[in-house]
Amino acid sequence: MGWISWFCPGLNFKRWLLLFAAGVLLCSLALALLFNYQVMGFAEELLFRMSYQATGKYSNGYAVGAGIVVMLIGLAIMFYAARRLVRSVMEAVIPESGDSLLDTIFTQRKLSNGPAITVIGGGTGLSSLLHGMKFITNNCTAVVTVADDGGSSGRLRQELGIIPPGDLRNCMVAMADREPLMERVMQYRFGGNSALAGHNLGNLFLAAIAGTEGGMEEGLQAASQILKIRGKVVPSTLTNIQLQATMSDHSKVTGESEISKAGKHILNVTMIPQDAPATKSAVEAILKADVIILGPGSLYTSVIPNLLVTGIREALVASKAFKIYVCNVMTQPGETDGYGAFEHVQALVDTVGTQFLDYVIVNDEPLTAEQLAQYRAKGQEPVTPDVQKIEQLGIQTVPAKLLSKEDLVRHNPQKLAQVVMSLVYRLRLFGKGFVFFDYLFIRQAMRKLRT
Repeated sequence: MGWISWFCPGLNFKRWLLLFAAGVLLCSLALALLFNYQVMGFAEELLFRMSYQATGKYSNGYAVGAGIVVMLIGLAIMFYAARRLVRSVMEAVIPESGDSLLDTIFTQRKLSNGPAITVIGGGTGLSSLLHGMKFITNNCTAVVTVADDGGSSGRLRQELGIIPPGDLRNCMVAMADREPLMERVMQYRFGGNSALAGHNLGNLFLAAIAGTEGGMEEGLQAASQILKIRGKVVPSTLTNIQLQATMSDHSKVTGESEISKAGKHILNVTMIPQDAPATKSAVEAILKADVIILGPGSLYTSVIPNLLVTGIREALVASKAFKIYVCNVMTQPGETDGYGAFEHVQALVDTVGTQFLDYVIVNDEPLTAEQLAQYRAKGQEPVTPDVQKIEQLGIQTVPAKLLSKEDLVRHNPQKLAQVVMSLVYRLRLFGKGFVFFDYLFIRQAMRKLRT
């Protein structure tokens, strides 16, 4: 949009420029009074003489025209000087920023005043969504499951007695202001045969900062400041929980990492202990949200575990926010075999105990023949949209083309964020003012997203 963007509402720039201009005008009048109008009179007399020499008569039009030209020049000089002043300050405060002045102001103003969005889930699906959410609002809170018991997270959980940091780490990386660098550092995994082999650097960082700050919640707050997180990441509970799945043959499988390995149809999932309380910050984020988004992610091991925590389910039903479920693109072997979008939605409704969703976002973009063959070899199938079935539950379905162009079939963060943003814009949740310009600026900002 170039320089025209400066004239769009909501940047909190023009009002101060006009106030500055008013101050200059008052100073000019004060100087005129101090000099008893002699300066103004001299300038006026000079203009009349010039008009008489040019046309042979005195004309007030020349004086008015000259006044308008001088005023425009003065305003242009003030605008340029104010812009350079702000730029100089920002270069000193944020020297590493490569964004334009307008982009920086947009980030600090528009996103800070964006809608309150709470995202509930876990795993790579949640982090994929958060990649795009930070371009919609700074008021995004990720409520993350802490049921992981495998890999580096599982080891730290056993050895240190902390909640697993893996999903928390992924969400923080996705919401970091300097994402590419943070991702490389925080996702580094130690090799070799040492005691650190297999551990993730980001997991160790969160474990260390939780120890120094007195708890995981306090540690996450400190880490958010260090990593410049656009939003908040909070665990659904601080209790060391385990998932237990009841299978179709009525056998029980305990442990998040073991459930999908069982290779049986899941009837339901419970939590041990069953009375694990939700964190206060998670409940507050749900109750204060304008929009609540569930998923994407593993249905029974990433999304539903949050709903089993005491206080989360109750807050979700009580919340007046619009509730959106982002359905998975592919089925997950050992968890959602044969599931369409309707079965995903029904599992959520059954867990909560009542129909609570307003919208379901489903993918309707077909896979290529190569992708189908690749995933069918792994026992995975595309999740069918099931638009009519879902709408019979009183839920509005939002079909969209959401696939990434990569080899892996997953949600494209940019496409998903655009769909969510369009839905939120349609619901008029961007505050009090010029919604259209908010929408326009956000579309422009999301072009930075990697596809």
